[in-house]
Amino acid sequence: MGGQNSALQAESYCDWWSLAGVDTLVGEQPAGWLAIPPANDAAAKRPKRAAEAPAEPPPLPAALHRQPVEQNAEPRGPVSIPGEWDDFQRWLATHPDVPGSQWDARRVLPTGQAGARLMLLTAWPEIDDQREARLFAGQAGKLLDAMLQAIGLNQSQCYVASLAVTRPPGGRVDAAAAAELERLLEHHLRLAAPQRLLLVGSDILRMAAGTELPDARGRLLDINQGGDKVETVAVAHPAMLLARAAQKAAAWDSLKLLNRGR
Repeated sequence: MGGQNSALQAESYCDWWSLAGVDTLVGEQPAGWLAIPPANDAAAKRPKRAAEAPAEPPPLPAALHRQPVEQNAEPRGPVSIPGEWDDFQRWLATHPDVPGSQWDARRVLPTGQAGARLMLLTAWPEIDDQREARLFAGQAGKLLDAMLQAIGLNQSQCYVASLAVTRPPGGRVDAAAAAELERLLEHHLRLAAPQRLLLVGSDILRMAAGTELPDARGRLLDINQGGDKVETVAVAHPAMLLARAAQKAAAWDSLKLLNRGR
C-alpha cells in the first residue's frame, strides 16, 4: 500500500471522522459522536414554555348580568283596618294597603251613610264604573234605579259600595286576594250596619254567602254582621240583566222580598 491513493484515502477518513465530530483524540467525558443532537431530533422533548395567564373574557352586557336573588321577605300580618266609620272611609280612599286597591290608580269609592235602609254591595267596579269613577254607571245604573224604584227606594237612600275599590284584571282574583277581601267584607258590613243588604252579582254572593245565584233566587239569606244577622237578598248585576233579559224574572223574585215589612 502507499502512494498517492493511500494519502487520499487517509485524508478522506480524517474528513469523515471530522464530520462525525471527532476533533480530539481524548476527552474528560465519553461522547456519543454518532448521537443526533437534540436540536435536530424531532422526537426529543422540547422545553416547556412558561404557562401564560389566560386572557380575561370581555365583560358581559349589563342586561345579561346575574340578578341578585332577593331574600324572602318576612310574611306580613293582616292589614290593620280602622274601627271608626269616618276613619274607615278615609282609609278606603287613600291608604296603599287597602285590599283590592292595587289594580288601578283610580278608586271607585262608596256613597251614602252607615245605617242606611238598604246597602247595595257588589264585588268590584265594572269597566264603565272604573272609567267614570262611580258604581253602577251607564245603562246598568239606569236599570238599577228602576229596580230600586220598584221596591220604593232610590240610590240616595242606600249605601252603595263595592268590596274592592278597583277592578281586578279580567274581573277575577287569586286565592290570596280573595282571602283579604273576605276579611274586609266582614269589617265593612259591621261598620256600615245596614238595615238590609242587597248583594249585586254572583262574585259577591259567593264571597258573602258561599252560594250561587240560582240557589239564592227568591230566598232571604242571613249574613253575619258583627255577630248579628242582616236580611239579605242577591240579584244578578244589572249589566248581566241587560245582556240576559231572561234573568230579570229571577232578580224580581229575590228583590220583592225586600218589600216585606217596609
